[in-house]
Amino acid sequence: MEDFNRHNKEINENLTYWQNKPILQTIYNDFYALIGAQVDRSQEGLIVELGSGIGNLKQHIPECICTDVFPNPWIDQVENAYRMSFADESVSNLILFDVFHHLEYPKAALNEFRRVLKPHGRVILFEPCISALGWIVYGAFHKEPVAWFDKINPDGDPISDDRLGYYAAQGNACRIFRHSRKYRDLIGDFSITKVRRYAALAYVMSGGYSGRQLYPDRLYPFIKSCEKVLNHLPSLFATRLLVVLTK
Repeated sequence: MEDFNRHNKEINENLTYWQNKPILQTIYNDFYALIGAQVDRSQEGLIVELGSGIGNLKQHIPECICTDVFPNPWIDQVENAYRMSFADESVSNLILFDVFHHLEYPKAALNEFRRVLKPHGRVILFEPCISALGWIVYGAFHKEPVAWFDKINPDGDPISDDRLGYYAAQGNACRIFRHSRKYRDLIGDFSITKVRRYAALAYVMSGGYSGRQLYPDRLYPFIKSCEKVLNHLPSLFATRLLVVLTK
């Protein structure tokens, strides 16, 4: 519980950074646009974000139900990714922004996602990407571990509350979904519809929420144009990963 409380404190600190760092809002608006483009609105069902943090996605997807393990004022309802309150086959899209790498039991979570998703429903993940640059950014300058060589927990059974705690492994999404043959048992019968890597240089150089911004706001368009070139060399420069799974 102490770990969870510390994480909730970080969320509230991030809200302050967000309100006082305009470039961060610009960058995340671009990220939200990438996510929103993957939402399938062709079928009825709930659009749910797990781990909504400071709750900004709703500005871009108003019908989205924002959830987290903390009952903050901007959260619609409290949810646990391993044991959600949604009925079977009631959700059309599940969105996780920088959340999947906090799931210590990814197979158990994916099993729960499968339960609540309608047939052909989507899981949309936006995660750290581990490339040459990604190793430097996340390995040297981020407080959460990459954990590239750590064993990923294969447990797919329901997770009891006493097994929950703060967890982070920033490399997990890359490991599981870019090397899907090795982790096929974790993924199960989900189809991997899309895996896209982005340089996201503007994000890296912004310093994120709490780091120092390395460029003036007026250079943002120029840096975005540089990203278009760097995106062609994802093994070297990618720092962000978009994954879409279909039930």
